[in-house]
Amino acid sequence: MTTLNNDKVRLRALEPTDVDWLYTAENDSRLWAVTDTVAPFSRQLMWQYLKDYNADIYHTRELRLVVERVDDGRPVGTVDLMNFSPLNSRAELGVMILPQERGQGLAQAAVQLICDYAAHHLGLHQLYTYVTPDNEASLAMCKAAGFVVAGTLRQWVKRGNNYTDAVLMQLIL
Repeated sequence: MTTLNNDKVRLRALEPTDVDWLYTAENDSRLWAVTDTVAPFSRQLMWQYLKDYNADIYHTRELRLVVERVDDGRPVGTVDLMNFSPLNSRAELGVMILPQERGQGLAQAAVQLICDYAAHHLGLHQLYTYVTPDNEASLAMCKAAGFVVAGTLRQWVKRGNNYTDAVLMQLIL
């Protein structure tokens, strides 16, 4: 049986009450380089997103779950399965932990849960993710979760007027 919590975090569905912290997180420009965001979101847009959100991964080809701390129930990030391919039994993994909550093993705990969920509940064969070479914490976290380097995509991510590589990492479940 798949559970969506461990001793550190719980993964749960998005709720309308998430509008304020999600608005703050999505508008944190320090996160924009990894989310492909180029402009701020309005609170109204966040509210509409939450109102219209459909968690059926087979319909929308994506699933977003809130990562919240078990000890106090505070939301500290999100974990996403994107670009879901039912035919190929795979999805792209995205993890965002608020900058002030990093370094506590929360991302690692969330990734363990989502990998278990993807394998045992969704029946996926593999997950993959892209990490820039300078994101040493994410590279280490992915490796600790069992992801292996599948290749390097040259000049894949644009930052300002420059391009940087992306490491393609893959986990066979």
